Amino acid sequence: MGIPVTLSYIDGEGRSHLAPGASAARPGALDIIDQTLLPGEQKRLSLTTPEAVFEAIKQLRVRGAPAIGCSAAIGLAVCAERFASSSPEEHLERIKACAAYLDSSRPTAVNLSWALKRCVGAVTARDIPGMNQQLLDEALAITAEDIRLCAAIGEAGASLLAPGMGVLTHCNAGALATAGMGTALAPIYAAMEKGVQVKVFSDETRPLLQGARLTAWELSTAGVDVTTICDSMAARVMAEGRVDLVIVGADRVAANGDTANKIGTYSLAIAAKYHHVPFFVALPFSTIDKTLASGAEIPIEERNLSEIFHCSDAKVYNPAFDVTPRELITGFITERGILTEI
Repeated sequence: MGIPVTLSYIDGEGRSHLAPGASAARPGALDIIDQTLLPGEQKRLSLTTPEAVFEAIKQLRVRGAPAIGCSAAIGLAVCAERFASSSPEEHLERIKACAAYLDSSRPTAVNLSWALKRCVGAVTARDIPGMNQQLLDEALAITAEDIRLCAAIGEAGASLLAPGMGVLTHCNAGALATAGMGTALAPIYAAMEKGVQVKVFSDETRPLLQGARLTAWELSTAGVDVTTICDSMAARVMAEGRVDLVIVGADRVAANGDTANKIGTYSLAIAAKYHHVPFFVALPFSTIDKTLASGAEIPIEERNLSEIFHCSDAKVYNPAFDVTPRELITGFITERGILTEI
């Protein structure tokens, strides 16, 4: 597609890995593209410390629920390779502490805690080199799985698309948000591979403009017909009959189907319901949190006031996500097909 790889593990020899097979004998690095600089600059970062991985996730240098999970998993392995532990017992405790620290970087996307717990749970060896190798193998297994899941989501969702359809999306849930071809954008790429071209409307996605900066850049780089609109224009474009389908991603889905996604998704779902436009959520099953009964229990991250601060005399409220009720969602595009219930 021409889009740079979002993340990978760089081994001690400088080789990039997206699947198990790398040796943890020599310390490697988490390699990511710094998404805060896109589309103006394509810069890659090599991260090797807990603080650097935490900062990259917190400051959205890497973002998107699946990409956060994969990056945290690889980051944990990279950090463990550098721990100066005196015993396997101490090493395991340091791994657990590092995982807890990375998990605290962002609260809403469930893939972050899911991937870290899975990696810690995979460590069963009784020697430090073996523990490091297990941690790295699990992190890269998660990454490889994400690539496969994205392809499966794309294949399932492509069945919804026909030539010339208008598709509206919000934020960025494409290749930049995953280790693979994305979630919400995967059906568009899969359809394109089959010769089916659609027209995409990319919500600007305030306040950080992930739609205008990332989705528009990603789709245009891949050769997709994309038009950027302000978030507040979505209902107007629907009223004009230019939108046949809405596809968004998800950061966490509760057991009842309530879905947390980038702020503005809820408003978009309401507008789609009013205009009788099908509204789909694309996600891997790892994004479903069955421990939460409804969206009311999903923790919502509030970000720094500087992102929307303009008037010194005004207060600022800056939630990064909102929750779309299940009744506004037509269906879920997953690696197991298109589902009406999860």
